Amino acid sequence: MATSSSEPSTRYREDELLPLSGLRHLAVCERQFALVHIEQSWADNFFTAEGALLHRSVDQPRFETRRGRRLVHALPLHSRCLGVSGRADLVEFPTEQGGDPPVPVEFKRGHPKDDDVDEVQVCAQAMCLEEMLGVVVPQGLIFYHQVRHRSPVPLSAALRSRVEALALQMHNLFRLGRTPVVNRMPKCSTCSLFDLCQPEWTSPKRKIWDNWRHMARNLLISE
Repeated sequence: MATSSSEPSTRYREDELLPLSGLRHLAVCERQFALVHIEQSWADNFFTAEGALLHRSVDQPRFETRRGRRLVHALPLHSRCLGVSGRADLVEFPTEQGGDPPVPVEFKRGHPKDDDVDEVQVCAQAMCLEEMLGVVVPQGLIFYHQVRHRSPVPLSAALRSRVEALALQMHNLFRLGRTPVVNRMPKCSTCSLFDLCQPEWTSPKRKIWDNWRHMARNLLISE
C-alpha cells in the first residue's frame, strides 16, 4: 500500500487508483470530496448541468490534426505515483517527433477564478502525462467558455506540490471512509451538493453550540 505521494518511489496499485476528478473536489472542500467519492452522492444545479452540456462535445474520444498539432480528445490518464486515473478533455501533441511537449487542455463553463481549483486539475493531468510518456510538461491550458479564452497554466513546483499533497490527503480520507464536517463558507451557496451537505446543521461550530445548549438545559433541569 502506498503511504506518500511525495516520494518518487511511491506507487499505488491499480486497484487503489482514485478518480482524478477527486482532486478538484477536494481542492474545493474535503466534505464535497467525501460526499461524492465516499458516500457516492451527487446532485446537479444550473452550473453543473450547463458544464455537463458543454462537455458533451469534448467527452467523445476522437483524433484530429490542426495547425501542426495532433489533438486527442478524452484521453485516458493515470498516475501510480499520485494514485489517480481519469481522462483529459483534450491533449495537444506535436505532429513531429522531438517537437514541443504535449499540452493538456481543460474545458470549463465559466471564467478564470480566484482560487487554484481549475489549475490543480490540469496540473494533475500534466503529471499523469509525464509519468505515462516520460516527458516534461511545463504548461497546461484552460479554456473558459464564458470568455472564450485559453488561460495558460504554468506548472510550477508549488502547484505540483499542492497536487501531491491533495492526492495524499484524498487517499487518507478515502481510507478512513468518513465524511468530515466543515464550517459554512461563501462558496457553499453555489455548490450543487448544498442540500445534501447541509453545512448549517453539520458544521463544527453548530455542534459546539448544540452541545453547550444541551448542557445548559440539563443544568436548568437539575436545579
